Amino acid sequence: MTDTHAPAPTATTPAVAAVGSGSTALLTDRYELTMLQAALADGTAHRRCVFEVFTRRLPAGRRYGVLAGTGRVLEQLAAFRFGTPELDWLADERIVDDATLEFLAGYRFRGSAVGYAEGEMFFPQSPVLVVEGTFAEAVLLETLVLSVLNYDSAVASAASRMTSAAVDRPCLEMGARRAHEDAAVAAARAAAVAGFAGTSNLEAGRRYGLRTIGTAAHAFTLLHDDEEAAFASQVRSSGAGTTLLVDTYDVRRGVERALAAAGTGLGAVRLDSGDLAVLAQEVRAQLDAAGARDTRIVVTSDLDEYAIAALAVAPVDSYGVGTSLVTGSGAPTCGMVYKLVAREGASGAMEPVAKASRSKTSLGGRKSAARRLDRDGRAVEEVLVVGDDERVAAWTDERHRDPDPTLRPLHVPLVVDGEVLPGLTAAQGVRAAAARHAASRDELPRGARRLSSDEAAVPTVELRLG
Repeated sequence: MTDTHAPAPTATTPAVAAVGSGSTALLTDRYELTMLQAALADGTAHRRCVFEVFTRRLPAGRRYGVLAGTGRVLEQLAAFRFGTPELDWLADERIVDDATLEFLAGYRFRGSAVGYAEGEMFFPQSPVLVVEGTFAEAVLLETLVLSVLNYDSAVASAASRMTSAAVDRPCLEMGARRAHEDAAVAAARAAAVAGFAGTSNLEAGRRYGLRTIGTAAHAFTLLHDDEEAAFASQVRSSGAGTTLLVDTYDVRRGVERALAAAGTGLGAVRLDSGDLAVLAQEVRAQLDAAGARDTRIVVTSDLDEYAIAALAVAPVDSYGVGTSLVTGSGAPTCGMVYKLVAREGASGAMEPVAKASRSKTSLGGRKSAARRLDRDGRAVEEVLVVGDDERVAAWTDERHRDPDPTLRPLHVPLVVDGEVLPGLTAAQGVRAAAARHAASRDELPRGARRLSSDEAAVPTVELRLG
């Protein structure tokens, strides 16, 4: 079903298409509204607060994570409104009282957010998103933010391991049939952030300007009276540059019939079963002997990063990945949390707050972040900037930051006074995220991209201000 030379789209789609015309406000948990109700009643709902998204640990054996989904969060933020249908349902179900419904009717997030650029690497405790606003504004976003970032980052983290193992051979996403229909679109987008070259998912292509790929499955061959008729039909329809699936019956005979149908200008053959390493060697020799030296070999069939790495010496030109990608290759979530780390005290000053439960501790107070690089531009530390709230906030603003040539600041502005900054969503956001990912991964220390289990690639340390 893969065609690695499918044309790129000629137009992009505005961000609003990513969420449709409906509200995203009920993509949340009930306790966020019941907390809001109590806070409105006791007068604390309008206290200024800082919430932070981070993960306490990476999945077992992983050396780094990849942030993805930030653009989707920002797209969905625009639709986080409580309209008449949502308010009527909340009233009918007696979820919250009338005063809370009145507040929700006028709800808009008017706060601000900074965070790691989408595509950036992250490590334990990395403050990948910092949301600031009133408690009432910010608390409602918890579930939406986490559901997007946890899934998208899990897929991107797995995808990065796959593209790293593939080196310069393209990886192609084809996992839609193994995921919820909306998750499939998100997975295709996250895979593109981590360097995948195309997707079989047309909706992902439409929304995010992704290159789409695909030709035919075994069903097309089985539909016809024989393989010759199927291949001839596909070549007539799609041209000799198409990709023919040659393993429905016998691979060697399939390659012979593919060449008979398309000639030595055949674009590619696809292998979807059997010992792919052995078959790739045999098929390459067969193609070369027939003069089809430019015909590519695409392999699919339950690939993951380990299978891709095992095929490194095989004459394979591209990899199609499905199930392992959309399930995070064994790590379907990143364990990200959304925690209140600072709130306005009685004096009006911001005060740090932190959870102290055993095994779930967090570091209170606003934070910024940077990555310390050595003279070769390799990461050596993930630096959490902590301390006095005003000084940390000022450090985040580059106009007030003390220059240190070894530190690359990681926080970038995302939302200012409720307005999403341009260039972060839709196709433009995906392109920027993919570029950021490539540059960030190149900063990893040598050996950090090995697939063998190990600790985080760099340690997380604190830089305390004031």
